[in-house]
Amino acid sequence: MTGRRVAITGTGVVCALGARPTELYASLAAARPGVRRLPEPVTLGSGVQVGALADWDPAAHFKGPEATALDRVSQFALFAAGQALASAQLDPQSADRERIGVYWGTGMGGAHTLEASYASVYGKNDFRLRPLSVVMAMNNAAGSNVAVKWGLRGPFANFSTACSSSAMAIGEGMRAIQGGRADAVVAGGAEALLTPGILAAWQALRTLAPADAADPSTSCKPFDQKRAGLVLGEGAAALVLEDEAKARARGAPILAILAGYGNTCDAAHMSKPDRDGQVRAMKQALAESGLAPEAIGYINAHGTATLVGDVVECEAIRAVFGEAAARIPVSSTKSMHGHLLGGAGALEMLAALMPFQEGVIPPTANLVSPDPACAVRHVTKAERGEIPRAIMSNSFAFGGSNVVLIAEKS
Repeated sequence: MTGRRVAITGTGVVCALGARPTELYASLAAARPGVRRLPEPVTLGSGVQVGALADWDPAAHFKGPEATALDRVSQFALFAAGQALASAQLDPQSADRERIGVYWGTGMGGAHTLEASYASVYGKNDFRLRPLSVVMAMNNAAGSNVAVKWGLRGPFANFSTACSSSAMAIGEGMRAIQGGRADAVVAGGAEALLTPGILAAWQALRTLAPADAADPSTSCKPFDQKRAGLVLGEGAAALVLEDEAKARARGAPILAILAGYGNTCDAAHMSKPDRDGQVRAMKQALAESGLAPEAIGYINAHGTATLVGDVVECEAIRAVFGEAAARIPVSSTKSMHGHLLGGAGALEMLAALMPFQEGVIPPTANLVSPDPACAVRHVTKAERGEIPRAIMSNSFAFGGSNVVLIAEKS
């Protein structure tokens, strides 16, 4: 490594909470969930009742032929990446595009294209599929479309490690800059998996929350005694990462410094989380950042609202932070924007940056009766106060892939 420091200079997002970082932050501050009952065409016979569906009209962002050649996941990715580049004031046309990379994450890839193909072949016995079905559905389509759109010819990598995919993309994008292989990286992730087939598969896994009888928007309840499972969401989030010295030289806005990255594997179970793997990832990120545990002023938890997962993560946080765990604010924003699987890490990293950008720590919505087994310092309402020195964002995935990111205020 060259010892380069990595700055975050731009962000972009589209999800159930809005189509701009400012909209995301306003929704989080107001604890305004984007979870709602899903329409029948989305759920069909899957039995799934609620999800965090983005308010999305492709025609508003793409010309007709362009939109039809892009799966929904790639549409989300292009929109978020475009925002991030604009907010970073980085014009690829006037930069060395061979020094700008794309590191992207997704769990399911072009799920809508796959669903349509299966419906045609198995539902209608019609094998005349769209000519672009393969390149629309492949897992690297979203990231590749970002590279093609702006002619970014630097290093490219696509990550598909379930719920840690886009967090890993950010961490490895950081590594590419630290190692001198790129001066800037568009890093993030996208997911568009709210289709009948995928919902049915998740329903079979028995990890999804049913609709709350009183208010469907409150169905996701991380850390609460009444939590009953996760709620799936969709969207994309992108960050522009840059060599800090080069970013400052061109007068770029410096939103934060990406300071630590932990990456471990439980190697224990395909779906049951392991405390020790999570502990090792958090300790790795802290060690790289050079920060004492007490320097972390906010943790954006993975917090999926599953019975086992929430307890294990809280145990891991207490194991890493010791007595400090009683005072470090912890929240799960999945309670509002849902679980984006491969896109979750990037979206939650944006949420974790909220204290730096807005001076506000986002809450866990719908947390009324905290589970005593989840004994951390929960944030149940947005908190204003002193801007923390550093934040941590956790992403823990099926397959035992654990990724932790740490950022410092600039």
